[in-house]
Amino acid sequence: MVDTLDKSSEGYPGARYHSCSANIDEIERTCQARVLQAFNLRPEEWGANVQSMSCSNANLYVYSALLGVHDRMMSLDVASGGHLSHGYTRGRKKISHISKYFETLPYHLDASTGTIDYDGLEALAAHYKPKLIVAGTSTYSRLIDYARIRAIASRSPAFVMSDISHISGLIAAGLIPSPFEHSDVVTSSTAKLLRGPRGGIIFYRKGVPLSLAKRNGNGNGNGNGNGNGTTVEDAINSSVFPGHQSSPHNNTTAALAVALQQALTPQFKEYQRLVLLNARALADALKELGYALASGGTDTHLVLLDLRSKGIDGARVERVLEVLGVASNRNVLAGDVSAREPSGLRIGSPVMTARGLKPEDFAQIARFVDSAVELTKELMVLADNSGRCRRARESNGNGNGNGLERFMNFVAENENLDMVAELRSEIRAWVERFTATS
Repeated sequence: MVDTLDKSSEGYPGARYHSCSANIDEIERTCQARVLQAFNLRPEEWGANVQSMSCSNANLYVYSALLGVHDRMMSLDVASGGHLSHGYTRGRKKISHISKYFETLPYHLDASTGTIDYDGLEALAAHYKPKLIVAGTSTYSRLIDYARIRAIASRSPAFVMSDISHISGLIAAGLIPSPFEHSDVVTSSTAKLLRGPRGGIIFYRKGVPLSLAKRNGNGNGNGNGNGNGTTVEDAINSSVFPGHQSSPHNNTTAALAVALQQALTPQFKEYQRLVLLNARALADALKELGYALASGGTDTHLVLLDLRSKGIDGARVERVLEVLGVASNRNVLAGDVSAREPSGLRIGSPVMTARGLKPEDFAQIARFVDSAVELTKELMVLADNSGRCRRARESNGNGNGNGLERFMNFVAENENLDMVAELRSEIRAWVERFTATS
């Protein structure tokens, strides 16, 4: 039996700083081989570091490997569907510390289509001259044109890092385009659609010089503070250990190796196929019910509702759905001014697909969401009336906080109102027909 939970094993297979690590080496090598196999990558061309403890960590390790402090990078704006680990500022405030360490400039969506504005990215990159462009999203339901981003990056020149955390399972199953042909580095969460433990993977293209000038055949270049003549592979592995981490979580590495073996099965690919079909069925059903969707639909596992036309926000609907036993996620949309009361609501298909639901069942989920939205509107009226009565009784006139706070407090105090309890019971009875099957 191998102790993967408590064994210290700083370093890499064959080069550990702790003895008695032969079994740990075998686990990590197996994991590395399986991750390349799962994504149909040739070991002569690609390598993988599987020691990161999350993809957010992995992203930081990549930036630190490829960039010097305050070097420039570009990524999709958070309100457009980007991720905090790719950098985020609002005005002068650097919300993400990535934007403290590096100079981050966002690119955005095309307002007319709701999809990435590649022409705008190209114009910004031509002026900004970033050293890294991130091709990756968090709440973006459309496919990414990796070839276009690669072409834009080549003119700077810049590295391309693709973060596939939210769609890695679909890529491994061969259902949506892969970024590997057009990327220098690819990162991914090991959870989410890859269905493994919580951790991170860094894929790196082998033989790529760290100097952008060298990579593009333009001489020696100036390097980036990580050592001239170093490859991307060397820089990334050094950034993970000893640059940022000590001993990896070997239990996570072992669990990931098991998950990657499962990712090679026909059952995994069928599950991913159903995830796509169910997300599209949910999107179609919501549109039939009169809901606007960001970008008009989905090519992935998620649906992003734009609730502005319904006169309501994602925070209130998210809370009511939670009371009803339904998990969702409020999300900022382009044009929103508040992350606390955003206009978007994200719903994904993976979990309920794992319980055996089919496209016709996701049409019923859409009807439940619609009922929850209408219930939220009714509760808003009751909360506002309750707030007015309370303010009339209070001499300071402050009532029960602002509108959102008042609503949240009202819902917390009235979770068992008849209208809430009835819908919760209906949803619960319907869901109990399904059990986890994969």
